[in-house]
Amino acid sequence: MKLPFLQIDAFADRPFAGNPAAVVPLDRWLEDEMLQRIAAENNLSETAFLVTDATGEADFELRWFSPAAEVALCGHGTLASGHAILGTEPCRNRVTFRTRQAGILAVARDGAGYKLALPAWKPEPRPLPAIVAALGLDTVVETLWHPHRYALVIVENEDVVRGLTPDFRALAAEGNILAIVSARGRETDIVSRAFAPGAGVDEDPVTGSAHAVMAPYWAEKLGRPEFSAFQASARGGRLGCRLDGERVILSGRCVTVIEGALLLPCN
Repeated sequence: MKLPFLQIDAFADRPFAGNPAAVVPLDRWLEDEMLQRIAAENNLSETAFLVTDATGEADFELRWFSPAAEVALCGHGTLASGHAILGTEPCRNRVTFRTRQAGILAVARDGAGYKLALPAWKPEPRPLPAIVAALGLDTVVETLWHPHRYALVIVENEDVVRGLTPDFRALAAEGNILAIVSARGRETDIVSRAFAPGAGVDEDPVTGSAHAVMAPYWAEKLGRPEFSAFQASARGGRLGCRLDGERVILSGRCVTVIEGALLLPCN
């Protein structure tokens, strides 16, 4: 069996920047075990799988898998999936995706890039001593939690974010969580880094879902709904963020870097 395969750098304006996602369009769903094995083989933060949505609620049904598990929401994988569709259908300006845990998501053209609408997942204050310790932090400004297993840790400044050296084994022991560390930035309004070793990803390069959690927090702290963001991983990525009611609108570009096929056994 031969499956089309794309690798797309999301939240990137040039190749080898932003966050790479694999996008695999399917005629029908394969067994979950096979989807997981494909994601593990790709060994990227996420592999996105698309099937035409039979319900009519959206254009496609979309699922994302890290190398170790299916995830509830993946922003860069959704942006990459939108790029995969819109890049081959120039007359289409918007594409929608039905997901299993994050509702209907949409990607629309925005000049040379795209806008991505995600649910606004507002975190609530909660002590997270084990996660703070695993991140190697002695003091923090605030810690928050969202029940989809997102931990948000606010620190004093950008230097703290950039200087983090987490204990990935200790973080992984906390389970399949995304640990986000954020502060006000110097050149952008906010900076962040995100870690998910429990999902097989020590550090995620640029994380759309993390900004779906951060946007409600930072919009309130900054006193305005729109702001700029930079995820300070080794690859790095810039995003525009806007809180719009119950949605977070992220803006960014994509670059396709690999086109090919996956070769699978027939049984």
